[in-house]
Amino acid sequence: MSRIGKKVIPLPTDVIVEIKDQDVTIKGPKGELQLTLDSRVTVEKKKVDEKQILQVVAKDTEADKAIWGTMRALLMNMITGVTSGWSKSLELNGVGFRMNLAGATLKMQLGFSHEVTYEIPESITVSVEGNVLNISGADRQTVGKVAAEIRALKKPEPYKGKGFRYTDEVIRRKVGKTAKAEGTA
Repeated sequence: MSRIGKKVIPLPTDVIVEIKDQDVTIKGPKGELQLTLDSRVTVEKKKVDEKQILQVVAKDTEADKAIWGTMRALLMNMITGVTSGWSKSLELNGVGFRMNLAGATLKMQLGFSHEVTYEIPESITVSVEGNVLNISGADRQTVGKVAAEIRALKKPEPYKGKGFRYTDEVIRRKVGKTAKAEGTA
């Protein structure tokens, strides 16, 4: 039995939910998202105490209940995305490392012999403030994917910390070989 799946999803007043067979479309101030539900669960839209809620219902077998909480979490993420949105921030560290935004293209100098470009998807908003890159959008999975792809272009290295890192990420730094040589003498 899924504890997460049992919880009902409260619907804000500015969110519109359309359910057609296994397709759920959620519209809000930040955009519109669509999800095709697994065939083992269904979604019901109800009205309780003058408030609208969504309730995810699973069938009786254990395999059906395994996907129950996942579908509820995906729906909750969609509602959060269309109301307040999702965001991630990346910080670029390194001497000579730069990035700037030209339309829907992010251009970066990352210590390679060439300039690296990244095409931003239409549903994502990107802003550059100094050495911090802010990525935001309504779809949590797309925001995370874009952030991960940009970070993968130049991951932070452990000696000087050069490269992209999430702003809340802690990089474990290693001591260089000069410090190690001093200890053995």
